[in-house]
Amino acid sequence: MTSHRTRARVSLVLLLLGVLAGTAAARPAPDTILFPVVGSATYYDDFGEARGQGRHEANDILAERGAPVVAVEPGRVEFWTTSARAGCMLYLYGRSGTTYLYVHLNNDLTRRNDNRGKCVGGVAYAPGLKEGQHVQAGELVGFVGDSGDAEGAHAHLHFELHPGGGETASPFPALQEAPHLLFPLPRDDRATKLAAFSPLTLALHGTVRQTAEGTLTLLVHRLRMSNGWRVRVTREVVLAVPGEALIERSVDGKRLAAPLASLSSGEKAVVWTTPVTPDLSSQLAEPGVLAAAQVVVLG
Repeated sequence: MTSHRTRARVSLVLLLLGVLAGTAAARPAPDTILFPVVGSATYYDDFGEARGQGRHEANDILAERGAPVVAVEPGRVEFWTTSARAGCMLYLYGRSGTTYLYVHLNNDLTRRNDNRGKCVGGVAYAPGLKEGQHVQAGELVGFVGDSGDAEGAHAHLHFELHPGGGETASPFPALQEAPHLLFPLPRDDRATKLAAFSPLTLALHGTVRQTAEGTLTLLVHRLRMSNGWRVRVTREVVLAVPGEALIERSVDGKRLAAPLASLSSGEKAVVWTTPVTPDLSSQLAEPGVLAAAQVVVLG
């Protein structure tokens, strides 16, 4: 029997890709969103807590400084850079009618709290992102930071949800159900639809969990995209391993061919994927969607 969560995820992908017909496809419900931060993150339901400036109207998502922040649904973005409290901030006017606020985006030029950056592309916002532009679900829009009155606190994303553009509502139920992406969607101004985005390859660094005939389960700790982006994650990924994939073991500085079945749980490995089209299917990294072109087990 298909689980409620599985059905919900399938529906989410279809809704966000816009392949369902009718009004519901064009305007997904606010609870069908993607998780806004890519990579390791922690949060709890702190909506409504008493704060120095009054009631907290968001959920704070703690993550690594510079962690990618993505659009939780398709929509239009606007920047806000003049608030001392919010710091570098972004509005996402979702296609569903919900407005999302991304607050305390990055203003540092290093992994430290240096405050040397500004609320500009490549620092707070995604490179090349312009105010008023439309974005795809899962597309990079910014980076986690501690700007504004979060200065000196743990880097985090203050994430607000305003159904219908009105009063705030707790994002927690939607965040609890939101799928986490393996990597953000790069912006490509030449692309008019998802299929037009240029293929990417991924280098996945992690730990072998298990192997089975034609598959490898890897606990991914970090990845590098072929466009140069790096992401720290803690995510288990099941990769297809076709017969033509190159599998090697590093021994005394040499790489020796090895069968897939020889890989043991706990061994460190790097997996280079075959080219993938960057879309929600590959970003969600459901089992077997990503395929290994080369696997190197590290000695």
